[in-house]
Amino acid sequence: MVAASPTLDLAFWITAGAILMLLVLSGFFSGSETALTAASRGKLRARADKGDTGADRALEITEDNERLIGSVLLGNNLVNILATSLATALFTRLFGESGVALATLVMTLLVLIFAEVLPKTYAITNAEPAASRVAPAIGLVVRVFSPMVSAVRWLVRGVLRVFGVQTDPDSHILAVREEIAGALYLGHSEGVVEKEDRDRILGALDLGERAVEEIMLHRSQIEMINAEDEPRAILDQCLHSNHTRLPVYRDDPDNIIGVVHAKDLLRAMHKLVMGGEQVSAEALDSFDICDVAMKPYFVPETTTLDDQMRQFLRMRSHFALVVDEYGTLQGLITLEDILEEIVGEITDEFDAEADHPIRRSEDNQFLVDGAMTIRDLNRATDWTLPDEEANTIAGLVIHEAQMIPDTSQVFNFHGFRFEVVEKTDNRITKLKIRKL
Repeated sequence: MVAASPTLDLAFWITAGAILMLLVLSGFFSGSETALTAASRGKLRARADKGDTGADRALEITEDNERLIGSVLLGNNLVNILATSLATALFTRLFGESGVALATLVMTLLVLIFAEVLPKTYAITNAEPAASRVAPAIGLVVRVFSPMVSAVRWLVRGVLRVFGVQTDPDSHILAVREEIAGALYLGHSEGVVEKEDRDRILGALDLGERAVEEIMLHRSQIEMINAEDEPRAILDQCLHSNHTRLPVYRDDPDNIIGVVHAKDLLRAMHKLVMGGEQVSAEALDSFDICDVAMKPYFVPETTTLDDQMRQFLRMRSHFALVVDEYGTLQGLITLEDILEEIVGEITDEFDAEADHPIRRSEDNQFLVDGAMTIRDLNRATDWTLPDEEANTIAGLVIHEAQMIPDTSQVFNFHGFRFEVVEKTDNRITKLKIRKL
């Protein structure tokens, strides 16, 4: 009777089975890492809201990405090293010293194909479902390896600190806003997202980062009512104005004493006129605009648009006067101005077409109102003119030229040609712009 070969005994099959099991675990760790890091937190939240407990668990463990990745990498390296060691011992037993090189070649191919490429390819194409399925098991791995991962994290930060690298344990890998903005720009470049949709969403995201002074109507353009004018002149001014709310001043335009609404003024005038034929004319001449003016609402010029919109909604108001740190009037802002930062220019039957701040000239250049903000121009044309040093196009030209230019002067900067078309006193009112 012939004895069984010692190389194919029970220990051989146990070792081979252990290597196979370790390769499966390696693939599980690799796929789990890819699924949990590639899964969209927004989609996971939507799945969790529908009752998917795995998605809810995935959201929980991805809160601390550093601990998650550390635990998964620790588990993956443990099973890979152990599998390679067992394979080396097995192949050495079978083929002698040449088994070391053979074990290295075989294990490299097996790990690359079945423990890396295959599971990661599946995970990247089914990120959210895969993350939901592996989250409970990975959560257990994270708890088990947590003490060791914490020690490794402390050691890594100590080494980085030696080289002058500071790490913030509370920082996220990607800020939510930048992630959304990047996805929108990518979607627009690929034709999936319309420009108008992209601009609306980005406009809403930017409200918290922009100040009132960037979009307010400058004081030089504010239409006001002089409280000392005759009541008939005030009524005529309101009737011919395109605005329903007008600030009221006394003696000095900086001395705002109220804001009158056209409806309130017309109601008061109607009451006086209809009071009787004999007394109506005298009553109209003695009318005081301050009796119907509302208390003015002042806001600092540094208030963010997001905060100001909340204030408008809470106070049920649409109109505010903007002042600087010294209390000097700088301009005014309305709820419509803030909404225009989201939805774009809002026009009605009182807005003349000629008042549009940007138009095409006959030579196919852009005729731009000097008071138009750089942000609005960029938004309308998809340009990238900088707005750090100035809010308006005229301000950008003056900043770059370091002077107040004259009509017909031409400047080239930031890849554009700027020609001063119109100028009133020291204010640039019209520019012609084209890309170089």
